[in-house]
Amino acid sequence: MFKLEKLTDIEDLIVGTAILGTGGGGSPETGRSILEFDLKSGKRLQVADFDDIPDDALVVSPYHVGSIAPNLKSTKKTVVSEPFNVALELIEHQLKRKVAATVASELGGGNTAAALHVAAHLNIPIVDGDLMGRAGPELHQSTAHIFNVPVSPAAIVSETGNSILIEKYADVDDYEALARYVAVLAGAHAAVIDTPMTKRVAMNTVVKGTVTKAVGAGRAVRIANAVGKDPVDSVIETLEGWLLFRGVVAKYEWRNEKGFLFGDATLSGTGESQGHELRSWIQNEHIFAWQDGKPAVMPPDLIMFLDRKGHGITNDNLKPGLEVSVVAAKAPEVWRSENGLRLFGPRHFGLDYDYRPVEALI
Repeated sequence: MFKLEKLTDIEDLIVGTAILGTGGGGSPETGRSILEFDLKSGKRLQVADFDDIPDDALVVSPYHVGSIAPNLKSTKKTVVSEPFNVALELIEHQLKRKVAATVASELGGGNTAAALHVAAHLNIPIVDGDLMGRAGPELHQSTAHIFNVPVSPAAIVSETGNSILIEKYADVDDYEALARYVAVLAGAHAAVIDTPMTKRVAMNTVVKGTVTKAVGAGRAVRIANAVGKDPVDSVIETLEGWLLFRGVVAKYEWRNEKGFLFGDATLSGTGESQGHELRSWIQNEHIFAWQDGKPAVMPPDLIMFLDRKGHGITNDNLKPGLEVSVVAAKAPEVWRSENGLRLFGPRHFGLDYDYRPVEALI
């Protein structure tokens, strides 16, 4: 087990998770703010290996569901100031057990921080891992569905006052629709606590070591900036990835629809990418990239847009004129399985391609 004990530790986590968030994963600014407040309030930000967790532990996943489109606001009053607290009460009452650890639903500046924030307020640890190994747009993209682990009972609570306990769901499509609709009604997001697991189940389901990986990526970026190295090179080295493209955002079109940000970003190449073009199709996160009209990266592999400092650019902040370095990396092997590709491959998103791994396309 290790602790985030300094503001630089929090910064490393937020920077690293924002990079691995592939343009989504929640707001890094919000994540940084809540964790800094927790630290200054004397809360313990603990990250645990499974060896540190009791055998009878109950592990749950807290996160926000909703669109990352900018300037979303509810027209309704805020009546629930701490929706995660309400969701936690619903889950613990339903299961008649106390939660012993949390696990992030995904890697992202907002949602990894949310799971750590809930853990800190309960004085319990977050597991060193997550249920994705990156960020993804839908509730389909959880390793729980690969291993047939029920995500119910699940609690979905909005600040506008909707408080829903889902005891069972027909299938993951219905579960996605139910949770997303609560977020749409709230105007932006809703808080979710789901996927209650025993330690034994969690050990088989969680993509392990990803919080450590994110902190390491953030630390590498911070050190590179401090000593005058190219932080993008440090990201590539730390994540064992590839530089896909350097360029300027020439065009970015997006829309907020059904609780998602859908978008298309087109980059014009600079430097070694001069004369070339890269296009990314977005559903909250970067999903599919083409270079000069040919597939360059397919889901579930990672497409990361980085600024000059090596920080991940979330798609609510993407805009024409930005200088961008695009880095690609492999998805965790579990997503390259038959079940993984069914939930996170190109055809899941309606794209008429058979999956080819990024290392083959590169």
